[in-house]
Amino acid sequence: MMRRTVLFSAVLICALLLGSVYAEQAPKLLTNDDVITMVKSGLPESVVVRDIQTHPGKYNTSTAELVRLHKAGVTENELNAMMAGSNSPSGKESPAAASKSAATPPPEPPVSKSRMPKVYVLQGSSQRELPLEKTQLAETKTKPSSMKALAADAAVTQGLQTAVNTVAWDAAAHTNSMVGGSMVGQAGGIFSGVMSHRKPTVTYVWGVPSPASGNALQTVSPAFTVDFSRVPGIAAGDYEPTIVKLTPAQNTCRIVGATQGKEDARSTPAADWQVYSHFLEERVATKNEPLGPGKFKLSPAAELFPGEYAVVLRPVSKTKPFSGGDVARAQGDGLMFDAVWTFQIAADAE
Repeated sequence: MMRRTVLFSAVLICALLLGSVYAEQAPKLLTNDDVITMVKSGLPESVVVRDIQTHPGKYNTSTAELVRLHKAGVTENELNAMMAGSNSPSGKESPAAASKSAATPPPEPPVSKSRMPKVYVLQGSSQRELPLEKTQLAETKTKPSSMKALAADAAVTQGLQTAVNTVAWDAAAHTNSMVGGSMVGQAGGIFSGVMSHRKPTVTYVWGVPSPASGNALQTVSPAFTVDFSRVPGIAAGDYEPTIVKLTPAQNTCRIVGATQGKEDARSTPAADWQVYSHFLEERVATKNEPLGPGKFKLSPAAELFPGEYAVVLRPVSKTKPFSGGDVARAQGDGLMFDAVWTFQIAADAE
């Protein structure tokens, strides 16, 4: 009898010791206050979401607590991760919830003091900003029937080359007043003054200097975040981002698109030029996911072939009028239409 009592006591002591060790090793459950602490410490949203998804938690998701979390700066993606964790019995995200989280919008672009539009290419869990490049505006008598015909037009390539104005661009970049020194050129020199024997309408061509982009991507299905929520003088709801294929022209530049306009369209301050109503461009089918006013996640609807492309901003309404002066100087609505972020899909991209 004594031996049984001693044996039982030994087993009980071992159980208590094991329980104590397990209690010491058991991970601490994350709480609402832990999430608030991470957010207020300035951790990126992607880090906070990943921490919530990979660690067990016990969250209070009552209405009052959701309001408190929102006021503390907890984002929608972080709240969704918490809700998914609170619905999982183990405190960890279920496979269904994990699948849902994978489809949630990406982290918003970094907060910037600049009021210029921004584009970021998503690379795994990080984002890389693409540089805003200047567009040039050239003039030709060739009708905008095809991008191939425009690319073969010497007036276009010479005009785009001539229109490069580094001094104007550098000055504008420091004042945030314009995207690029968009100047109008014609074969033989800068387009200026009154020229004889000209037709009432001419073709204006938007192009980007240099034959290839320096931003080579190794994926055929890139994704971008676009933010033009802070651009002065424009209504964010008037525009949406899209992707266009660029046409290399005589190994000197890349053509973005073209349209016809009055011979003095570039100089008029009146907003009476429907630039986009008959605009010629190779627009790519895309998926646009709104993230907020003037903020989008953008991706192609199908895999892209190797070649030159650009993210651009286009008016939602094709009949939106523009001031030719704003387009020529790339300010206000003209800034939005002239903005371009080029990239290249590499030949070995996957």
